Amino acid sequence: MAYDEYLADRARNYLKHKSVHFEEKKMMGGLCFMVDEKMCFGMHIDKNSQTSLLMARVGTDQYENALSKPHCTEMNFTGRTMKGYVFVTEEGIDTDVDLEFWLQLCIDFNPFAKSSKKRTSKKK
Repeated sequence: MAYDEYLADRARNYLKHKSVHFEEKKMMGGLCFMVDEKMCFGMHIDKNSQTSLLMARVGTDQYENALSKPHCTEMNFTGRTMKGYVFVTEEGIDTDVDLEFWLQLCIDFNPFAKSSKKRTSKKK
């Protein structure tokens, strides 16, 4: 399993409760939640520790503040830190209050996030 299904269910329930329209896409080795066609947050299993991680897109303005929170680290997939994105460990999203804090931070940033460029397929 590439992500924690229980965590995904908790996130779905929160988004539905907040009446946020979203789509799910399997990507980056896990599951991403898209809001307004932009990656809002996601989840995956850390290959080294086999624990769940929340990938939170918090933006550059909230980045340093987010990193000061317990159980939050820089997001690094390829040996390069991704500014504006953080990982939150299982301990940081264990309670509903903690998870909701991180999800709401991502939702609040979403209107300011840039959409990734759509890839065009080359037709022959």
